[in-house]
Amino acid sequence: MALKLSDKPRVLIVGGGYVGLTVAQRLQKKVKASGGVVTLVDPLPYMTYQPFLPEVVGGHIEARHAVVPHRRHLKDTEIITGKVTSVDHDAKTAVVGLDEGESIEVPYQDIVMAAGATTRTFPIEGLAENGIGLKTIEEALGLRNHILERLEAASTMTDEAAKRRALSFAVIGGGFAGIECIAEMEDIIRAAVDQNPRLAQSDVRIVLVEAMGRIMPEVSEEQAVGVVEHLRGRGIEVLLNTSLGSAVDGELTLISMEDKSEVDRFAADTLVWTAGVAANAVARASSFPVDERGRITGSATLQILNEDGQAIEGAWTAGDIAAIPDLTGAGPGGFCVPNAQHAVRQAKHLVKNLLAARYGTGEITEYKHESLGAVAGLGLYKGVGNPMGLKLSGVFAWAAHRGYHGYAIPTVERKARVLCGWASEMVFGRDLTGLRDLENPTKAFFEAAGGGEKSKSKG
Repeated sequence: MALKLSDKPRVLIVGGGYVGLTVAQRLQKKVKASGGVVTLVDPLPYMTYQPFLPEVVGGHIEARHAVVPHRRHLKDTEIITGKVTSVDHDAKTAVVGLDEGESIEVPYQDIVMAAGATTRTFPIEGLAENGIGLKTIEEALGLRNHILERLEAASTMTDEAAKRRALSFAVIGGGFAGIECIAEMEDIIRAAVDQNPRLAQSDVRIVLVEAMGRIMPEVSEEQAVGVVEHLRGRGIEVLLNTSLGSAVDGELTLISMEDKSEVDRFAADTLVWTAGVAANAVARASSFPVDERGRITGSATLQILNEDGQAIEGAWTAGDIAAIPDLTGAGPGGFCVPNAQHAVRQAKHLVKNLLAARYGTGEITEYKHESLGAVAGLGLYKGVGNPMGLKLSGVFAWAAHRGYHGYAIPTVERKARVLCGWASEMVFGRDLTGLRDLENPTKAFFEAAGGGEKSKSKG
């Protein structure tokens, strides 16, 4: 049976992340009152609050609480769980692939391209087979459970080489995501090892690999150096000007960026890739112009531009998928950086401009936002940042990090769940329970039903 869609004039939102969720929330009632409908298309039924992914890895936040379900919070929005595979703006239609393999055409009056970004990778042999990203809630939860499983397995190993491999952890990429991730990993590894008398902290090896000569470009050089010293003080090896050359069979080869010589070679069961993001591929699948980085060409008014630099009627974009000019002059290359600050603020500005263009509710204005600074959590009671230009570190930066993101995660309901989780951790301590067989949930039943030791997964 074909999916039945509303035949009302449609604002089609491609992507349900920061931008898509915010635009839908602010548009849905106004468009409905004007006789139209807002339709949101995303492969996932929820928005992921990505700044909380390292805290999910560290066990501070329940994974479900770091996502915002679309249907619960977008009551007046038509939601399609699917993937936009093409956009023909001349025909004002988008093709959406559904989970069951069918495709439908969705007509629209206005379109908002807000599909965000995906993990950027390089053709490194063995990376796809042995690496894990940190872009989705599934990856964060999977990484947490994997770390705890490897620690438990290592505690019973008699083969020293296998044990070293199980207790070796590598993170590639020294941006905010990589630094927060490796700091949370060290925290949870240390806590889990303390609870296991068969392991010692000296058994563990944690390595951060960064291709540039410094980490965290969002903070000052002085703060970045301080973070390196802090991580090294916690026993983490920080290798700058170094890249991953190969990861075949889990054996990592690290290469010097200066002379291309081999820096190190070791086996590790845990390889985390956080070396940047790329605009979602749906940008290239649309009829809109894209730049050399695959981003949709946008204006400061958040309208999509044609090849001649003119605004395209009924076409809007914002967030990580878009190349939006940074009118403050602070953005690299003259464009807004891909972060949550810009995404949310651009979304709010886009709604005002779209309503002005479609319903004459005001003037179309340009987006300009001075950065509030950045702050990163480095594990419990540890952090670094420069909010509002104020350099912070330690517990004060950690408190600022939690305060900002506790406020910034969308919806009161999600804020409450996160805050209650933090409060519970303060009272009862960190939960170090790892969940087994999430990727193979039918294993126990298969064995009970006479399948023996062989595991079987669905699909």
